[in-house]
Amino acid sequence: MYQFSLPVQAAIAAGKYIPVQTAAGVPIGMVRDAATGQFAAHAIGMGLNPLTAVPQMAMGAGQLYQGHKALQGIAALSTSVATLQATTAVIGVGVAGVAALSAVNLWQTLKLRKDVRQMRVEVREGFIDLKQVFADQGTELIEHIQQVSEDVEFRTHRTILARAYGLFEKAMNRLCSAVTMRDLRARHDEIKAARDMMFQALSDYDNSQIMSGISSVAYIRRRECVWAIEQAIAMTYEMQGEWQVVSDRLTHLNTTIRQDAVTTLNKAETIDELDFLFPELTRIHDHDLVSIKAWKDRIDWSKTLSEDEIQQLKTLVDNESVEIEDIALIEDHTDDKPAEYALYEKAKSSFIPDALWNSLLYSFDTEFRRQEEEYIVERAMLESLTAFNSQNLRKASPLAIANLNLYFAAKDESLREETEKDTAVAIVA
Repeated sequence: MYQFSLPVQAAIAAGKYIPVQTAAGVPIGMVRDAATGQFAAHAIGMGLNPLTAVPQMAMGAGQLYQGHKALQGIAALSTSVATLQATTAVIGVGVAGVAALSAVNLWQTLKLRKDVRQMRVEVREGFIDLKQVFADQGTELIEHIQQVSEDVEFRTHRTILARAYGLFEKAMNRLCSAVTMRDLRARHDEIKAARDMMFQALSDYDNSQIMSGISSVAYIRRRECVWAIEQAIAMTYEMQGEWQVVSDRLTHLNTTIRQDAVTTLNKAETIDELDFLFPELTRIHDHDLVSIKAWKDRIDWSKTLSEDEIQQLKTLVDNESVEIEDIALIEDHTDDKPAEYALYEKAKSSFIPDALWNSLLYSFDTEFRRQEEEYIVERAMLESLTAFNSQNLRKASPLAIANLNLYFAAKDESLREETEKDTAVAIVA
């Protein structure tokens, strides 16, 4: 999952460096010197490209680094918020058409975020001139964007989101000032003030009034903005060395993402929505949640370090530098179609929509999956199908569980109908 510089990779291969792991055996993106046991280097990246999380910060979480690195992470989150928020100007509030959803699907959003990050596209009040961005994609999409912009309900939403993003930007400016302050007390006060502004912005993004009645796709995009700001708030606590607070907030964020994904799926009503949501939610499950867990693992691990090890980390951060050729190791595959689409197309050809929908639910709601596994085991035992035991089902993919559940549910329904028919015949007789 972690990427190291070329010299560090060579040292690992030669046995000179050993990857650092938590007590549970989870890698945390560092290596030790095999001879001295001292920390030798950090990873320079992760093999993940989340939609809303920042893997670079997850990789670096737990370091006693200066606030400048935290600012880089928050700036990256700001880019994600602007990109995700801008796509709502295409999606609108109600159910969007296929052309609109295709314009801002997972792949297009990743590419759009890259354009924003590289300043090819200008962000104003948290929005982008999408008519200019999509000028070459035909008049139908441009007309749709114009219709969305004129929708009274969306205009109300846009006003709230623009104000919230403005607060988020001002908080960023305060943090930039904070990290230059030599007086530690003044610095902490300024970080707290910036965080308070982020909480104000979050309250607008998290406003239940602008969440009610919107489509599944519009809902998930609003919630993705919430997740990004939650991470930025966690980073402000990290800048102050409040490791337990960061760990608690990341635990809460993990739960929030899972709940929001389930709510999104319960809002979905059409195949078009499923076509949009399946790749996106799969990416969120396999990249965003993994990045956030890696960040939390690193934070929890840092709390177990001795004073000597903490000093080693301080020295390592001060001395460490990344060469240009090392940065080239971190490939950006944004322009390539994400693997989630190939996965979806394969699954779509083999499973009915209900199975695809249920498989996503099982991915995010582990308790629901456990209940469905118990049902499958009970039904399999009635038919002496011993292969479908608890141990095997725990290893099965969400799609396999979904398909088995539908198979047994269909048999139960058929049996119920047959029983009702026999009962009716008996009553008549």
